[in-house]
Amino acid sequence: MAIADGRPGRLTPRGLATRERILEAAADLIYAHGVHATNNELVRKAAGVSGSQLSHYFPDKESLVRAVISWRADSMMGLRDSPPRGPLDSFEALRAWADSYVQNAKVLEGGCSFGSLASEIMKTDLDVHDEIAAGFDRWREVFRSGLQAMRDRHDLRRGADPDRLASVLMAAFQGGMLLTQAARDVTPLREALYEAIAHVESYARRRTPA
Repeated sequence: MAIADGRPGRLTPRGLATRERILEAAADLIYAHGVHATNNELVRKAAGVSGSQLSHYFPDKESLVRAVISWRADSMMGLRDSPPRGPLDSFEALRAWADSYVQNAKVLEGGCSFGSLASEIMKTDLDVHDEIAAGFDRWREVFRSGLQAMRDRHDLRRGADPDRLASVLMAAFQGGMLLTQAARDVTPLREALYEAIAHVESYARRRTPA
């Protein structure tokens, strides 16, 4: 019986591993070749699965693309890292997050994987726009919740708006990635991220000397 919407549901560890392998292969193919050029045969061969296995987990292209969107969003949020990335709830965590991209040579190869995927899919007639919006919302919430925790701990002044600051960080990342990809130079990303974090730090609560 096929999994109608491409979600994992109740799968055995082996089934989850197979589904994960299919998703990783599909995500890489879509990233490299685009949605239209990625077909079942390419995914099947790249993942090393049979046609019946592929159709069991993803009965149609739309269900596969939906799952790839979620997979890419998780990757962007560091949920697929080993160990998973912790919360971005301190200035140190934000700087470490920025450093992890600025110091990674792979950022020159293709920019933001989730942003590139979203841009590619928006050109298609697939009914997955809600999933793209949800992916960005989930990613934004990682920043917002971390900033909210910082304000609750009084690391940030009460006037700091976690929602607005989250948007600043996301925009700096997306814009910096695009410019870095175009220039083949990490400088735009480094400047955008570090300036955005400096803006967040400008809301740091001043400590009264003991």
